[in-house]
Amino acid sequence: MIQRELGQAGEMWEALRKTGLDAGLADIGVCAVGVLEPSRSVLRPRRDAGLSATMQFTYRNPDRSSDPARSLAGARSIVVGAWGYRRQQVAPPEGTSGRVASYAWRDHYQDLRSALETVAAELRGLGYQARVHLDDNNLVDRNVAFNAGLGWYGKNANLLLPGLGSWFVLGSVVTDAPLESSGPPIADGCGPCTRCLDECPTQAIVAPGIVDAGRCIAWLVQGPGEIPVEFRAAVGDRIYGCDDCQEVCPPNQRGEPPPPEIDIDPWIEIEWILSASDEELMDRVGRWYMAGRDPNVVRRTALVVLGNIGDPGDERIRDLLDDYRQRPNEILNEHASWAAEQLGLDPVAS
Repeated sequence: MIQRELGQAGEMWEALRKTGLDAGLADIGVCAVGVLEPSRSVLRPRRDAGLSATMQFTYRNPDRSSDPARSLAGARSIVVGAWGYRRQQVAPPEGTSGRVASYAWRDHYQDLRSALETVAAELRGLGYQARVHLDDNNLVDRNVAFNAGLGWYGKNANLLLPGLGSWFVLGSVVTDAPLESSGPPIADGCGPCTRCLDECPTQAIVAPGIVDAGRCIAWLVQGPGEIPVEFRAAVGDRIYGCDDCQEVCPPNQRGEPPPPEIDIDPWIEIEWILSASDEELMDRVGRWYMAGRDPNVVRRTALVVLGNIGDPGDERIRDLLDDYRQRPNEILNEHASWAAEQLGLDPVAS
C-alpha cells in the first residue's frame, strides 16, 4: 500500500513538473511541509540587530513566514517554481534617465503567478487543496527552493541555480498532496569567491549571506523616508532596484542571455517622473513596490538620480529643482536641495 502511494505520488509529481515547465518555469521542485530553516533561526535575530531596516515582508512575522503549514490546513508539500528574467542589457536613451533593475523590467511576478496557478489548478483538479504564494509576507520562497534542491544560497543571499545563476523570481504552491521531495539541498557553489561583497556599492553585504537592508540600494530607493546622505552618490542612476551583486557574480556571467523583449522598461526619463501627475506616475510604475504606495517615494529617488547625473546647464533641470526646493513636502524639498548642491547650483531657489 505504501509503495503504491509512493508510486502514485511520483507519477503525480512528474506530471506536475511537466505542467510547470510547459507553463514557462525555468525549474520546479518540491519539498515537505515543515518549519523552514535557516529562515526560522535567522529572521528574528537579524531583525532585532537592525539588519531589516524598515523592510517588512518576511521579517514582519517570522513565525508565519517560516511555517508554510500556517497557510493551508492539512498542508503536506510545497511546490516551488523559478521564473527566469535574464535579458540582454539595453543601452540608455539620450537625456537624463534612471536605470531600472532587470527584475522589474516587466511584471515577471505576474508571469510566475500565472505559471504557478497552472500547477495549482492541476492539483485542484486531482482533488487536492493548493494555495499560491509569491512576493508577499507569507513564505520565504528562497528557503523553500533551497530545501527542494533548486539551488544554493550565494554570498549575496540570492539563490543560485546550477548552470543558470540567480536571475529568477521564486514562488510556491502549498498543497495537501503527498509529494516526494526533489531535494536534498545543494551544497555551496560559491567557494572562496567574494566578488559580490567586494563590489557592492554601499558594502551592504556585511557577511556572506547577510545583507543590511539599511545600506542596500535596492531597499533604499523603494523604502520610506529620506535616502541617507552617505549613500546618495552610490545610488548613481538607479531609479529602482540594483543588479550589481548579480552582475559581478561569475555564475551569472556564463552563457548567452536571451534576446531582449519588446515589452520591457529598463530606463525611465527622470524629468518625466518629476513632471508627471500622481495618476500618470502610478499608471506607469504602480506595479513597483514603493513604501505606502506613495508616488513621492519615486520622486524622491528621482531627485537623487538627478543630483548624480543631471546637467546643471539644462534650464529644464534647473527649473525642476527650483520647483521642488519650494514645495511643502519636506523630504522632496531636502532631496531637491541636495541635488542642486551636487550640481553646483545656487543653494537658494531662484
